[in-house]
Amino acid sequence: MAGLRIGLIGCGRIAQWVHLNVLTSLPDVELVAIADLDPERRKEAKRRATKASAFAHYQELLEKTEAEAVVICLPPLLHAEAVIAALQQGKHVYLEKPLATNLDDANRVLRVWRQCGRVGMIGFNYRFNPLYRAVKHHIQSGRLGELVSVRTVFSSLQPEMPAWKQARKTGGGVLLDLASHHIDLLRFLFENEICEVFAEARSQYTEGDSVILQCRLANGLPIQSFFSICSVEDDRIEIYGRQAKLSVDRHHSVEVEITEAVSSHSRFKRLRHGLRSLALSPALMESLTAPGREPSYQSALSQYVTAVRNGQTVSPDLHDGYRSLAVVEAAEVSTREGKVVLVSDKDYDFSQYTDLWKKGKPA
Repeated sequence: MAGLRIGLIGCGRIAQWVHLNVLTSLPDVELVAIADLDPERRKEAKRRATKASAFAHYQELLEKTEAEAVVICLPPLLHAEAVIAALQQGKHVYLEKPLATNLDDANRVLRVWRQCGRVGMIGFNYRFNPLYRAVKHHIQSGRLGELVSVRTVFSSLQPEMPAWKQARKTGGGVLLDLASHHIDLLRFLFENEICEVFAEARSQYTEGDSVILQCRLANGLPIQSFFSICSVEDDRIEIYGRQAKLSVDRHHSVEVEITEAVSSHSRFKRLRHGLRSLALSPALMESLTAPGREPSYQSALSQYVTAVRNGQTVSPDLHDGYRSLAVVEAAEVSTREGKVVLVSDKDYDFSQYTDLWKKGKPA
């Protein structure tokens, strides 16, 4: 069977760290084309994907190559137009988050996607991390008992940022950059929508670089989160139940930690967990300092390739990207108005989206 022909649109830092490595190593995949306006990035990508045709503009890639599918890694301000152009050219799409920079553009993307019937996957790759898969298993097993509250932290020190990351209007800010990942994870883990938010933002070095977010799921579960792109590397989730507490640290955990509400062995278990993490710290540090080694990237892109090949639906899809962006927009309104804001879908008819897949596989 011939390899799936894929084009890579955008050859910036994340593409250099992750997508070029994955796409050139996946079996039954041919990276046939790359596109980037920057000649140096284009040259480096071409060096690593020697058989790929190189273009300055993604429109040329879409029109002049035989790529069946594309992976889009452009700055967020360009996402909506690039996805729409790719879909209208009949390409399947894997898009790094966010779906767009605003819900109006996101709505346009979803409507074109629905009409074209192609696979559309959003890059919420952390859903594929084994740690978060284990978290979901523990939640569904009932081991934690009745859930009481959730607390999350996601921060990253980014001393050098491109200009587009420093302003919200071009797709910057911590809500789009980091918070969107945890927003999607919450939906994935609890299989429940976020219905209301309250947020406070700080712009210490760049616009909206730190945010405290409080939200509530439709089932009433309260969540507190802190996000920052100007502090230490940290990515943790803690879930409090009546019977136990669950803790996971994406950077340092080797397994999910469960602390029983009443247990004479809890101190010993914490000590054992700490010693095990210490023993594996070299591997953990390698993962921490080399983002491309995050295991979920390869799993996510593999699922995308499988879905395209087999004509299957895929998760997370562009609809999930829309849901995350709706929460981000609500949080931004909250920071400006200083009040709790309900999350809105802006009247998008998701029943039409559901009906599309009921009729069969994408073309």
